Amino acid sequence: MTVYVHFVRHEEVASHQGDVPITEAGLASAEEHGRQMAEWITESERVFFLHTITKRTRQTAEQLRKGVVRKLKDVNNRTVSIVDPFNENAIRNPDIFLGGLRVELVSSYEALSEQITCLGIEEGLLPTLPFWPPFMTSSDRIGYWLHLDNPPGENAEAVARRLMAYALSLSFIPHKETSRYFCVTHSPVLRAFLKKYLLKEDLGEPDYCESINLSFSKGICSIRYREYHTNITMDLEE
Repeated sequence: MTVYVHFVRHEEVASHQGDVPITEAGLASAEEHGRQMAEWITESERVFFLHTITKRTRQTAEQLRKGVVRKLKDVNNRTVSIVDPFNENAIRNPDIFLGGLRVELVSSYEALSEQITCLGIEEGLLPTLPFWPPFMTSSDRIGYWLHLDNPPGENAEAVARRLMAYALSLSFIPHKETSRYFCVTHSPVLRAFLKKYLLKEDLGEPDYCESINLSFSKGICSIRYREYHTNITMDLEE
């Protein structure tokens, strides 16, 4: 059976200053994207919705599922099993460390400081630490991280490999029916994956709710994003 994996960027947020929810417009847009994505689903599929620990990915996954369910009820001619959204650690943002703690890539020192209160580091000292000053002042913060070989944590290569290993593992399961996974994650994850496995370059930020679409069948991984497409023969020993 074919396994489909869609890596989806979360919907619109007002800022990236901490663990913020998606906007009201984002809630409506995510549901509409779910209705559109329902068109991809065929008879007798088993459909999963995954998200990371952040509010914006969880809310996006919930709204996508709502849109899919409503669309399938509208057409009323498909037998599809739909699983409730759940957290999946493998699709998380890059692991970046500060003082031995994993932190999320945020857009202000205040939001960064809130993640490391147990260290007792004053917020005013953060701009003196490695990595963070050029990251915070960059016009494309994720692009800055993306091109570093040795950030204080995972680089883009490591994140891309993690994502592919996770997706590939889904194809190992003996499936009685076609399975489809909507994995709601963050732009650094998508950009790292695209750079390694499809584009070999960086096109910048994906749109909100835009997806990289993978399918696994007979040892071949097909990857599609916008007008770009490639097929990869999967071999764990390579």
